[in-house]
Amino acid sequence: MSGQTSPRVPAYRRLSVDERRAQLISAALQLFARNVPEDVSLDDVARHAEVSRPLVYRYFPGGKQQLYEAALHQAAQQVGACFDLPATGPLTERLALGLDRYLAFVRDHDEGFTALLRGGSVVETARTTAIVDGVRRTAAQRVLSHLPVDTPGPWLRIAVRTWISSVEAMSLISLDEGEPTLAELRDYLIDLFFGQLLVTAAHDEQTAEAIRAAAPLEPADGRIALLLERVMHTLAGTPTVS
Repeated sequence: MSGQTSPRVPAYRRLSVDERRAQLISAALQLFARNVPEDVSLDDVARHAEVSRPLVYRYFPGGKQQLYEAALHQAAQQVGACFDLPATGPLTERLALGLDRYLAFVRDHDEGFTALLRGGSVVETARTTAIVDGVRRTAAQRVLSHLPVDTPGPWLRIAVRTWISSVEAMSLISLDEGEPTLAELRDYLIDLFFGQLLVTAAHDEQTAEAIRAAAPLEPADGRIALLLERVMHTLAGTPTVS
């Protein structure tokens, strides 16, 4: 037929091994974000990725366990990156940015995040537990890197790791109860961080030096000043102004 051309069919592009593996991990992460791991099957992953079940097995011959661990590794990298921040400006601003990223990740992954950190999954193993603990250690190390100390001592390391545990626990509670808001939780956790450092400083000179070194970067009317003002009002029994 003259004057007519057949519509062009887009050429099929075969994915590379790395691209296909990344596609399957991405599909698994999306499912784990909405369901506890034991409720996700390889058939679910195959359907979500629009591939066959044998193809999933080709890339993950260890089955669901191997795929789950691969998904955890990727999620761990994303969580760890939340506190990977430029080492400039007031510490409160850096923490606020890191917490905004972390809490957004928690919100977006919801049930999957809960299942990941609470454990109890039928696919939990020593390796998956190590991955989750590695997330906590990485987050703590990155927070410590923002403190003006060369080699953090035991008191400072304990204080920061305890704070990371509080961040995690309060994130889980907020998922369960639906409050406080993410912004309120972020502000509380920043105050909690400095409160924890102040208490630790009473027992550890290195922590006290870190606070003294970080304080000049904070605005005169910023979060730290407001926190101290509220504490003084509380001790005096006088009302505070929000």
